[in-house]
Amino acid sequence: MRKRGIPVLIRLNVQEQQNLAKQVKKSGLSQEAFIRSLINGYVPKELPPPDYFSMTRELHAIGSNLNQIAAKANATGHIDTTVFQYEANRLRKAVQDIIQAVTAPERRNTDG
Repeated sequence: MRKRGIPVLIRLNVQEQQNLAKQVKKSGLSQEAFIRSLINGYVPKELPPPDYFSMTRELHAIGSNLNQIAAKANATGHIDTTVFQYEANRLRKAVQDIIQAVTAPERRNTDG
């Protein structure tokens, strides 16, 4: 049984329909979910760049490695500077990649 059993028919002109379709596509939601979000007072955000999730996984892995190094250093009183420097460099590189992916301007499409 459906949770939502009340259908709502709305009529749009071509421009409104195209605008809705464009916003729905950017959000990654279904048209119904997009409209329900608006009705409930939320403006859906655009999907993050395609590499976002792989980048966040990479940051979590680096953070976990740095945490393990810190725990070992705390327990033994000694830190493996080579491993720590490697992980710190990975972290810097990952942050730079994210900044590039999220904030760098993209070339416009010729079709719009």
